[in-house]
Amino acid sequence: MLLAATNSGTLIIALPDLERSLHTSLLALVWVILAYMIAATVLVMTAGRLSDLFGRKRAYVGGFVVFALASLGAGFSPDATVLILWRILQGVGSAFLFANAAALVTDAFPREQLGLAMGANTMVAAIGLVLGPVLGGALVAISWHWVFWFNVPLALAGAAWGALILRELAKPDQVRGYDALGTATFVVGLTGLVLGISRGGISGWHDPLVAGSLAAAALLLPAWVLIERRSRAPMLDLSIFESRLFSASAAAAFINGLARFALMFLFVFYFQGAQGADPITAGVQLIPLALGMLIASPIAGIYADRHGSRGLAAAGMLVTAAGLAAMTTLQVHSPYWQSALWLALVGVGSGMFNSPNTAAMMGAVPAHRRGIAAGARTLLQNTGAVISIAFVLAIITSSVPRSTLFAVFSGLAKGLSEEKLAPFIENLHVALWALAATSLVGVAVCLMRPRHSHAAAAAREAASPAREAAAPAREAASPAREAASPAQEAAAHAR
Repeated sequence: MLLAATNSGTLIIALPDLERSLHTSLLALVWVILAYMIAATVLVMTAGRLSDLFGRKRAYVGGFVVFALASLGAGFSPDATVLILWRILQGVGSAFLFANAAALVTDAFPREQLGLAMGANTMVAAIGLVLGPVLGGALVAISWHWVFWFNVPLALAGAAWGALILRELAKPDQVRGYDALGTATFVVGLTGLVLGISRGGISGWHDPLVAGSLAAAALLLPAWVLIERRSRAPMLDLSIFESRLFSASAAAAFINGLARFALMFLFVFYFQGAQGADPITAGVQLIPLALGMLIASPIAGIYADRHGSRGLAAAGMLVTAAGLAAMTTLQVHSPYWQSALWLALVGVGSGMFNSPNTAAMMGAVPAHRRGIAAGARTLLQNTGAVISIAFVLAIITSSVPRSTLFAVFSGLAKGLSEEKLAPFIENLHVALWALAATSLVGVAVCLMRPRHSHAAAAAREAASPAREAAAPAREAASPAREAASPAQEAAAHAR
């Protein structure tokens, strides 16, 4: 989590410098981010299924190694095209990390401590978000290459730690086999959706590639659902969405990614472009967003363990909406304390939402489906994030002169007058209003989950006493495990 959060912050803060150093276009610059996210998004479900089949530890350690190699190669990229290819490989490694991180935490903690555990995990992410922009500014001052190379020792240390410390706590999925047809259909269909939306927001919706990608998605994704319903060993067990707690939490995760992910992207260009800050200063100015998460996440996790996630997750989305709406008061020369206040408010809202929502999702599925559940969570959140960036860029770039856009996105707008920057600021406000409205939709979705998640969990536990009786036999790997399988199946149906 620390690696993922720090890497995100360092790269975003370095985008203006990357555009100048690689002499690349705005479209290619955005694809440096989107290529990674698309790869991680479309492969995370496949990674989750493979992890449930062959072991989470092995997949997790392998993800670190792939990420380290891709980061090393990215630092040697001579141009944007090669950099985008290395970023795709980074996304492959990240898919195996993201698909297993929440599942490993869920395996390691009892249900009554899961909210606190997820809160600690989110707190580490907040620390990474604090370090990332400041570290990114310092690394860019040396050379943009170090924005990628700094990942290598971190990722190798993560691989070594995982190999030495982690143990396989979960039993492999008893339903063997791999859904090759469903996986291929899903990967191509979701790639078409993400590619079409992200490119359409930049190149225009009449682009033939955009139209073809969206048409492929419209055809293949419904076909994938039909394939999964008929598959003996589906890539995604759609039955996990029969739980109202899981499905409402999953929808909320998607909306949260849609509402909040583009915010740091916007403020990097607001601080460096519109206000003319250098990369290190801009990194420091983003710290309140992470500090809000850092403070709120563990407290929210403890509260959710005792009182459930429903009200807290909804309140978090509401606080986020309020912070996003307040940001529409910012102008070119607004004092920094205003930006800091609203960023901190959004951070608090995110901390209130993330750990309870993740704990609710992961606690609602049986142990042998946690890899798939974690993958589904990441898939939905990342898809929302990609759509968020594409949507925000479509708003920001409309009706703004190209010369002004180039100056803002290259961090060279310091000499521009307030009148020339006015279209950018106006579009920034429109984008923020749209994100705030999306957060309000998330409030309603959060309230659709059961009122007390722990009561539901207790009812599921009571529905199958045989499962508890069979647990010692399963742990001892005795022949009784086979005899207990009907009870396990009953527990799955009860869930």
